[in-house]
Amino acid sequence: MVAGVLAALPLAAPAKDNGEDVQDYYSQSRTPPQGPLRVYHLGHSLVGREMPAMLAQLVAGHDYALQLGWGTTLKAHFEPDVEINGFAQENDTPKYRDAHQALASGEYDDFILTEMVGLADAIKYFDTRDYVGKWAAEAAAGNPAGEIFLYETWHPLDDPQDWLDRLPTDLETMWKPDLLWPAARGAGKPVWLIPAGQVMAKLVAEAEAQGGIAELKTREDLFGRTPEGALDTIHPNDLGIYLVALTHYAVLYGKSPVGLPHELLRADGTPATAPSPELARRMQEIVWQVVTSIPETGVPAGGL
Repeated sequence: MVAGVLAALPLAAPAKDNGEDVQDYYSQSRTPPQGPLRVYHLGHSLVGREMPAMLAQLVAGHDYALQLGWGTTLKAHFEPDVEINGFAQENDTPKYRDAHQALASGEYDDFILTEMVGLADAIKYFDTRDYVGKWAAEAAAGNPAGEIFLYETWHPLDDPQDWLDRLPTDLETMWKPDLLWPAARGAGKPVWLIPAGQVMAKLVAEAEAQGGIAELKTREDLFGRTPEGALDTIHPNDLGIYLVALTHYAVLYGKSPVGLPHELLRADGTPATAPSPELARRMQEIVWQVVTSIPETGVPAGGL
């Protein structure tokens, strides 16, 4: 009788990973880059071609390669028999290089990876915890002296839970326990966080609370439009891409982005829509505030 009652009770949810065993990694001091970096990006359209191209314009000599897809999981990138949707279209660029080959070469100072959106589905159905560890281990083996980074993205604006409220929650309940800590275990060293979602949240919260920062009035002003003119609820426009590029710069180089150029080019060489000087300055300031407030970036308040 008791056994039947127990069998009918719902199973308790597994405890979230607190990363206790890898916290010592994050007490290490990062070594400042001695010059321009060579970076490898692995991901999907929230990496895209434009953001790495903008990042490269912020540092003379910075170089990069990438492998992308449409909404691609870390599992699909890793396993040769899993199809990567949009592979041919997204990687039709001289910056493409096969991810396994790139990491094995040991030629990249930094490896940056991210997971598909929606993240909860990736964790549940596509073995995120396993594959983030596999990629981190492969990167560490290819270049033991290199650094590894996790790019924290965001969820769609039309998610049932409020976009702004959900971002900090996702960082603590999914990005850290299901990606950052397993990646650090796989690498055997710290995997640093690029907190683009948190930067976006802080900028939007400030803009919406005070009626705007220059031309940025609401969260929608950071996102693109479809060919039909409807709001694209997941892909950023040039302003959003610039913000993400600044966040990458601040973490990778460990320097404040305040004062960096804001009139940049897209990957195809055409001028990107630039933020006004007022908005650019506030974006740069907020990036640095957020990056230096999260220990897992490895960037202290004074920079590297």
